[in-house]
Amino acid sequence: MAGVRFERIYKLWGQQPAVEDLTLEIQDGEFLVLVGPSGCGKTTSLRMLAGLERPTYGKIFIGERLVNRVPSKDRNIAMVFQSYALYPHMSAYDNLAFGMRVRREPKEKIARQVEEVAGLLNIAHLLKRRPSQLSGGERQRVALGRALLRQPEVFLMDEPLSNLDAALRVQMRAELSRLHLRLGVTTVYVTHDQVEAMTMGDRIAVMSRGRLQQVAPPETLYDEPANLFVAGFIGSPRMNLVPGRLGSGGGRPVVEALGERLPLPAGVALAATPEGGEVVVGIRPEDVRWRPEASGVGLVALRALVDVVEPLGSEAYVTARVGETSLVSRFPPRTGIREGETVELAVDPARLHLFDARTQQTLLRRDAAPPARQPLAGRAPE
Repeated sequence: MAGVRFERIYKLWGQQPAVEDLTLEIQDGEFLVLVGPSGCGKTTSLRMLAGLERPTYGKIFIGERLVNRVPSKDRNIAMVFQSYALYPHMSAYDNLAFGMRVRREPKEKIARQVEEVAGLLNIAHLLKRRPSQLSGGERQRVALGRALLRQPEVFLMDEPLSNLDAALRVQMRAELSRLHLRLGVTTVYVTHDQVEAMTMGDRIAVMSRGRLQQVAPPETLYDEPANLFVAGFIGSPRMNLVPGRLGSGGGRPVVEALGERLPLPAGVALAATPEGGEVVVGIRPEDVRWRPEASGVGLVALRALVDVVEPLGSEAYVTARVGETSLVSRFPPRTGIREGETVELAVDPARLHLFDARTQQTLLRRDAAPPARQPLAGRAPE
């Protein structure tokens, strides 16, 4: 096993940068997720690490070895693709064994290791079947097993679950996480699905337009996004982002937004003063509560007109308008709220996020951990 290091990596297509100034260190044994929208440079970064693309500038290390000019076959990596890339005319056994046969491994060793990996992935009963006779999840396990048999220093996974249905994606996420805990191999996982990123990664690297935006554990990205892009991209449903302006009240800074004057959260300070005082206020949906269920000191009440109710069984997403601004909130289940009704919401100023409207960077420097969210009635604390 080995760590991975990108140092000032650029990849240009003509004059157009696909990856810009990427500096990132991945620890030995870490599961790091590269996440971002289509075209952000995450797959290009993975392909450069795999040796399928060469960086225009910069250096890539696997362990202490500079690999910029090392052929892909000599990098001791294994890659799992979105399309599985199985040979359709071969059985699952032959697909698994193919790489070892190319390396002229002894037949007894091939049989032993294929059976071991097949048992690990619960596909031992499928070894005689061809890919056309396997489900999407079973094909993905075969592709994963083929990668495992290389015994690589680094696993590279390029959106391996995107072809699966929703239920199977959840199952395979858990299986991949368990497999990583068992094997401890350094893994770089590319996805555009922030739910996959949040549930699987030891750390998450968020990319946009070829640039690295923030690298942090999932909880830190969620609670302390570095900029407006990360705040809006991480979280489902996404963070509410509303315009505001900095002011003062009672000798302390406040934010004027949603027709109210919201005090800055306790234990934070302004990292900078935005030009003209224009800011963007971020509020997570779980921090916009239904007033009858809300409790706590300092909550700010808002009257809102319900536009959309999305019941999910364990909770409901409610989109409501406060003046001309729409807010998404998480309601308890079976409240009886319907479209067109007026409801009272409560916002906790202690949970606000604040961004410079011009630079889009966070304005709050937290000197202490953010206060715990107050649970809704009928819900366990987060």
